[in-house]
Amino acid sequence: MAKPKIYIIDVTNRDGVQTSRICLSKLQKTMINLYLNEMGVFQSEFGFPVTRHETNYLNANLELALKGALSPIRLSGWLRATREDVKNTFKMTPAIKHMNLSISTSDQMIIHKFKGKLDHESILKEMAQAVKEARKSGAECIGVNAEDASRTKMEYLIEFSLAAKEAGANRIRYCDTLGCDTPFSIYERIKILAEAIEMPIEIHCHNDLGLVVANSIMGAKAANDSGQDAYINTCVNGMGERAGNADLVSVILAIKYGNGMQDYVLDERINLKVAWKLCKYASYAFGVPVPINQPGIGANAFAHESGIHADGALKDRRNYELYDFEELGRGEAEIIETGRKITAGEYSGIKGFRNVYDKLEVVFHDDSEATEILELVRYANVHNQKPLVDEELKFIAKYPDIARKIFTMHP
Repeated sequence: MAKPKIYIIDVTNRDGVQTSRICLSKLQKTMINLYLNEMGVFQSEFGFPVTRHETNYLNANLELALKGALSPIRLSGWLRATREDVKNTFKMTPAIKHMNLSISTSDQMIIHKFKGKLDHESILKEMAQAVKEARKSGAECIGVNAEDASRTKMEYLIEFSLAAKEAGANRIRYCDTLGCDTPFSIYERIKILAEAIEMPIEIHCHNDLGLVVANSIMGAKAANDSGQDAYINTCVNGMGERAGNADLVSVILAIKYGNGMQDYVLDERINLKVAWKLCKYASYAFGVPVPINQPGIGANAFAHESGIHADGALKDRRNYELYDFEELGRGEAEIIETGRKITAGEYSGIKGFRNVYDKLEVVFHDDSEATEILELVRYANVHNQKPLVDEELKFIAKYPDIARKIFTMHP
């Protein structure tokens, strides 16, 4: 019998963009999806299907999936666990196949958030109806989110999860919405839950107590120890509401190199070599610097200054380095031009624009094609409100029709 595995579902483009005071453009969200796919991440929760300003972006990314540019990664939407949201999702994004339906389950939220509109029984009914509607509409994989699961009575959490399973859900998402779990409590709760419902568990944790990676790992261990696959929710660079979500790279490193994790199986598609450029790009897109002590990615992650450490690292890197910087895509020379620099912006002309793309080794068939791409690049600069990086410029040249859809909104 095959061992259960740990998969990564990255929620940067859903929970990460809910970080207060910052946001991503639709092009930036698309680029993160492309990087996540290259990194071998199982699924990207790429947005909100019933939010109108997301519609063109979502459909454009689903089109990229059909073209094979976003494959094999799954693109999943987040919506409320209501029939109305499900119906609107399939109206607005007909090609969507994967989704998570969310509803609160704790007494705190049922009493003080819903304020009498829903009770324990009606939550079960509404969630089950939404799952059945999604399945009937063509959803291939449905996750059901128990919001505030960590403060939900265990008996009700089990009842809720079994009702979701009976309605046709594929997974339950255990949400530590307030980040109040500890590694000990989440292990115990998810083990009880997984053994009772016998279905895969998603672990969605927040970092309000600074325990988000530890909680995510212990939740995954509990699911695997119960014979079930685990799906850890992550965000690039630990972005997310309040104190953030589980950092993608830290979670992967903990699974690969943490003591006691050798018997657990990480999705074999994960390719850490993409980590450096993904995290750098996300930092630039969000406008949030990577802390110098960020695991694996921070400027000091492989820096040694004290005499004993420097001496030991030079003799054998394993003296003071748990893993290799090359494994994360670090160590390659990065060229910074210090002379003349022609850039492509919202006011660029055709000659400067052609110079930029010549350096990227992108060849246009004729002036008409170059002019079309120039116009899109101008829109992209307005769209992003910051200079485009090389990979964004290449994407626009390769997928101009998709780019046009991403940049288009209809208020």
